[in-house]
Amino acid sequence: MSSPAISGGTSLFTGFTRLCKGLAVVLGGGHIILQILPSSVDYLALIPARTIPFAWNLITAGYVEQSVHQVIISAIGLLFIGKLLEPIWGSREFLKFIFVVNFLTSLCVFVTAISLYYITMQENYLYMPISGFHGVLSGFLVGIKQIIPDQELSLLKIKAKWLPSLSVLLSVVVSFFTEEPAKYLPTLIFGTYMSWIYLRYLQKNPETKHRGDPSDEFAFSTFFPEFLRPVIDPIASIFHRMLCGRTATSDEARGYTLGGAPLPGSHPVEASRRRERGARALEERLAADMLATGGKEEESKKDAVENV
Repeated sequence: MSSPAISGGTSLFTGFTRLCKGLAVVLGGGHIILQILPSSVDYLALIPARTIPFAWNLITAGYVEQSVHQVIISAIGLLFIGKLLEPIWGSREFLKFIFVVNFLTSLCVFVTAISLYYITMQENYLYMPISGFHGVLSGFLVGIKQIIPDQELSLLKIKAKWLPSLSVLLSVVVSFFTEEPAKYLPTLIFGTYMSWIYLRYLQKNPETKHRGDPSDEFAFSTFFPEFLRPVIDPIASIFHRMLCGRTATSDEARGYTLGGAPLPGSHPVEASRRRERGARALEERLAADMLATGGKEEESKKDAVENV
């Protein structure tokens, strides 16, 4: 007799990329190191008072989880979101995104902690160990917003473009009911913002050799409700000119625009193509999952007949 096959939904837990599995192992390994050597948190986590001279904690802090439930949440988020983003961006760009967002987030958190100390003169801002992958996870949500903004999530009944905003809003609300929100809230907020900065202005497209995604659908004001955008847009435009004023000028000098209209292959067109590829990749992933599930159900039926 042959053993019956496991049916139903197992394809949901397959298709994880090798890179994401490796990073999940790194997160688990970092937590194990903290359990075996508790004193290592002083060298691996971000402790603002010790960042100089231990500057490497600006990098290592993002890959060290201090509790089991944080490891589980981070690993699950990495595996499931990674299998959507990595095939679209490519493994090299996916890893680069994680490294850059993690470093910039840690740098901003360090500056914020020092500023809070000088404002409040409370030393706990200098010596609290800050670590975790949640900054990069919040950045992944921005990547989903960019690629499949109008995809509706069946469980939450909301569009994917609102995931980063809801994540930050929920974190702010929860911070009023938890102790020491400074350990995680700045990381979540800066993780969201730094990932948008990277995708908006820095990410290089190998096809067009251009950087960023200047489409209106990915503007900073799209993170906010419609009625707030007239207030947000003028403020955001100031930072936009600061960050990419020179880039925009040089693009026009090279002939990427003509009479204010973008030429074929320019940024807005590529942004639209990127979203189309994201939606197509998601559809192919769902179709493959459904096909795999159907195949397992068919195999289960055959095994049942054989058993009879």
